[in-house]
Amino acid sequence: MEFDEHREAMVAQLLERGEVSGRVAEGFRLVPRHLFLPEFDPAEAYRDEPIVTKRDEEGRPISSSSQPAIMGIMLDQLDVRPGDRVLEIGAGTGYNAALLAHLTGPEGHVVSVDIDADVVAAARRHLDDAGCPEVVVACADGAAGFPQAAPYDRVIATVGVWDLSPAWLAQLAPGGRLVVPLDLRGVQVSVAMEYAGDHWSSRSVEPCGFMRMRGPSAGPEVTLMLDGEADLVLTLPEPREVGDVVAMLAGPAVEVAAGVPPLPRLSLMGGGIGLWLAMYEPRWCALAGRLEWAPVATQGYGMTVGLAGPDGLAVLAAGQELLARGHAPGGAASAAGPELPGAGPAGQELLVRGYGPDGAALAAELAAHVQAWHAAGRPEAGDLRIDAYPGPAPDGVAVITKRHTRLVLSYD
Repeated sequence: MEFDEHREAMVAQLLERGEVSGRVAEGFRLVPRHLFLPEFDPAEAYRDEPIVTKRDEEGRPISSSSQPAIMGIMLDQLDVRPGDRVLEIGAGTGYNAALLAHLTGPEGHVVSVDIDADVVAAARRHLDDAGCPEVVVACADGAAGFPQAAPYDRVIATVGVWDLSPAWLAQLAPGGRLVVPLDLRGVQVSVAMEYAGDHWSSRSVEPCGFMRMRGPSAGPEVTLMLDGEADLVLTLPEPREVGDVVAMLAGPAVEVAAGVPPLPRLSLMGGGIGLWLAMYEPRWCALAGRLEWAPVATQGYGMTVGLAGPDGLAVLAAGQELLARGHAPGGAASAAGPELPGAGPAGQELLVRGYGPDGAALAAELAAHVQAWHAAGRPEAGDLRIDAYPGPAPDGVAVITKRHTRLVLSYD
């Protein structure tokens, strides 16, 4: 009964914030998340937070139970119907597959694949314990899909993908829908796509942050574990030379005002400024860890974005006025790991901090980017249209060339 109360409180929070539909909320109400996290305190399972369940040898998160809020957003994007056949890329704990099974109903069919055999085995146990023996869990490279059970009405990835695999299109039934956390030069957005004649076209775009797909289909993003004790992680969209970030952060900082009015929490990360930097600034980076001054943080874990070079670093920081008021900045996710799109303060007083010999110059440039984004009307992820072409593509605000597709980005 105590766990039921925790679960009801979580669902009520999601509904109050408008992050899930009633149908998806009912899935959260009926599927017990704590059964998929047996090694954690059950009360912890019903916080609207991600829970890391596996790390690699260097301490980087590589598997988790995603934050319920972003799970709900993506399930609504997927628009699962009773009786649908669904393929999930990235099994995690099995919790999302159980929610999918609830949405498809007894006439539907859910297949979940993961590249790690131990993750598959654990998900299988959890699904059985939760009364979902009908869900198929297989050890496979998600980029290849799962042709044995194709075609599918819906395909969803719960792991960050760098490109759209041709196998997903081949295994998707006509009129089907794909939802994936798609990489846009190091920033991820959850995009719902349908195939429109000769290319994929977005139907909705939401900010997100997921652990990246591993294996042969991994992208060029670089995730550097800088300091295990401080959980300090630097993410770059591709390999390049940067300075000693830990040493620079330990040194003096130059602070300048960002020069814009206070911003909502989501505007500070991948959905707004982060996405703008990814589209226009090749030196952009994301920094996460125990950063008490970060503009977005939860449970002592913060994230910021900025510019990184060989001799300097510039990042966004919460203004002292905000910190002095005692606000705990709202949740967000490391580009390498947890995804936390939940609610935060109504606005953030924003500073730019520069570190290292080039810190002042980089801080001025970063402030200029923030001001340009503001002057453009503060575009967000939801304003973005994404079209993915397997061949030649028209122009857009940005064109990103991948292995199998060319992404054309434009603001509606």
